[in-house]
Amino acid sequence: MEMDSQILDVVLSYNLALISERLKQAHSIAKAAQACADAGNISKGLEIVLDIEQLIYEVNTALNAACMLSRTGQP
Repeated sequence: MEMDSQILDVVLSYNLALISERLKQAHSIAKAAQACADAGNISKGLEIVLDIEQLIYEVNTALNAACMLSRTGQP
């Protein structure tokens, strides 16, 4: 069963937007963690950077889905 190409494009576009947004959020958190470390508070930096874990999980899941959909949508 072939997925309609317009639907596939919408889903892939959504996944790419999700990946981009989550990576921007992760980058902001990493910068805050680095600022703490640079100020000498490494333990706080480590505490903050752990907030990235869920974002990375979501990025990985969206990336896997996009790759799978892209492969299944090809002739």
